[in-house]
Amino acid sequence: MVGTGTGADYFTDERHDRLREEVRAFAEKEVRPQVARMESDREVEFELAREIARRGWIGVTIGREYGGMGLGHLAKTVVIEELARVSGAIGAIAQASQLGVAKVIHFGNERQRRYWLPRFASGEALPTIAVTEPESGGHVLGMSGTARREGDEYVLNGRKWFVGNSHIGDVHGVVFRTGKGSRGLSAFLVESDRPGFRLGDLGSQSGLHGFSFGELVFEDCRIPATNRLGREGQGLDVAYSSSILYGRPNLAAVALGIHRAIVEDTVRFAEDRTMYGRPLSALPNISLKIGEMQSRLMTARLAAYHAAHLLDRGLPCDAELMNSKLINTEYALDSARAAMEIHAARGLQSSFAIERYLRDATHVYPPAGTSDVQRLRLGQVAAGSYGVQWSEKLGHLAKLPDDGPGLRALAS
Repeated sequence: MVGTGTGADYFTDERHDRLREEVRAFAEKEVRPQVARMESDREVEFELAREIARRGWIGVTIGREYGGMGLGHLAKTVVIEELARVSGAIGAIAQASQLGVAKVIHFGNERQRRYWLPRFASGEALPTIAVTEPESGGHVLGMSGTARREGDEYVLNGRKWFVGNSHIGDVHGVVFRTGKGSRGLSAFLVESDRPGFRLGDLGSQSGLHGFSFGELVFEDCRIPATNRLGREGQGLDVAYSSSILYGRPNLAAVALGIHRAIVEDTVRFAEDRTMYGRPLSALPNISLKIGEMQSRLMTARLAAYHAAHLLDRGLPCDAELMNSKLINTEYALDSARAAMEIHAARGLQSSFAIERYLRDATHVYPPAGTSDVQRLRLGQVAAGSYGVQWSEKLGHLAKLPDDGPGLRALAS
């Protein structure tokens, strides 16, 4: 494997190293042999998703008191990065479930935490979070799906789109409109076997084959009022905090894993390929491109690890989380294009995987805000006009205590 040489090891310790070795061995032995099949079949990958969950990796940020690993966000970054290095789709599966974990950690009451977190940690249940709707897209306040209170129940009607792990999830964290304005959104847990709930279109995508990113449909779906997450009117907080505190660093980790694979494969290709009587890597222009790729990878990894490190310590880091997603997605795409230049026509062949890396990296670009969204928010940070600092408001509740791993959740 190509050396990273990033200095990011400053943020990790022996627990992260052991976890990395464990996940890497699994990815190489269990995932890599399935990649070609996943690419050709383009079907939802159920078994590997369940195996990841059974190994406890979905519970990496869940405290030990709830049966989780209690290792925090940096460890989560390591898990996702190592899986995505072999398969972007499998990395995406791992990160999407983490979004579902977040809503229960931060907004679940004690009964909900005691019931669901051990099931997530053991792999018995896979969670999702569903916010986006076909008409409103990323405009959360524009959603039209409704949750109507009837006695001790809520009746849900609407559709959610682009839901990560849509077709493998066991419980969906959904946000629907219960009133008007920004305080008119509420969040709920909906089990996948509830009457009135069904899976919709799986959708089609050019990359991340094996990952489900489809539609959920609610038609007079009745759930008990006890399934509400947090207070009525707190749905916007659930949506934004999950996206910022988990979505952005998670997707940065997926992009980082893909980026590592791009650099490793390109170096190997350039060393093995001979032109003009010497290895391709010996040509100055090729060496220059690889050097640029390595520089981008080093910077991207530092950004991802630093942001996760700050989050684990409960420090304000919204800007670092935004920047991590921006840097990692942009740089992975830049390096994928550079790898295409080096591979030339071979880069279009599936046997060299570069075209897969490019497709997969493109799919990391839109969720949790495109690069322009991150730039817009960073501009607000620079101008002092940025709004709620979610890492300051909620991040400290999931911080690692000084005396070891753990979790403190938000009571509602």
